[in-house]
Amino acid sequence: MQSNLLLNVPVLLPKNRGNVLYCIATNSTSNQKNYMKLKVITLSLAIVALAACKQKNEKNHEGHHGDSPAAQTPAAENTATTSEKKGVFFVNIKEGDMVKSPVIVQMGINGMEVEPAGVKNEGKGHHHIIIDGAEIETGRPVAKNATHIHYGQGQTSDTLELTPGPHKLTLQFADGLHQSYGPEWSNTITIVVEK
Repeated sequence: MQSNLLLNVPVLLPKNRGNVLYCIATNSTSNQKNYMKLKVITLSLAIVALAACKQKNEKNHEGHHGDSPAAQTPAAENTATTSEKKGVFFVNIKEGDMVKSPVIVQMGINGMEVEPAGVKNEGKGHHHIIIDGAEIETGRPVAKNATHIHYGQGQTSDTLELTPGPHKLTLQFADGLHQSYGPEWSNTITIVVEK
């Protein structure tokens, strides 16, 4: 038997017996306890390292889009993440992007807060997407139909089924009664859906 004198942990020597792998360890109870402690510490450190790598990887992919849904997950709250300028913005798509349907859309805002519809609160509201339409004048209600999609539960992302070809997407912010905050709180981009 061999022991590591610095850590007082036995070195396990593999011994192959047919298809079964046996390990030879010391009979010393203190060495076995130390070995188990080292295994627990090593496993704990490996878990922490993996979690840190995953978190760093997710941070590096925020705001980028791709073919995988994981690359298009919504940013937390989607508030004040892209620029300091007040207004609304698309987090994961931009003017001229080529995309595939269904299109994952993430919505962000700077200068106001997202909340569910139902009550009109100053400086708060919810998103709407207008497909192949234009922004809504201040104070006018946002229509609700197939091309005017309401996110009255406070959603900040959605998946849109769009036909192939160019589409104009207008992100419009409105108050709790669906009354538009106007062109200052809208953002229009054109994307192209691939066949």
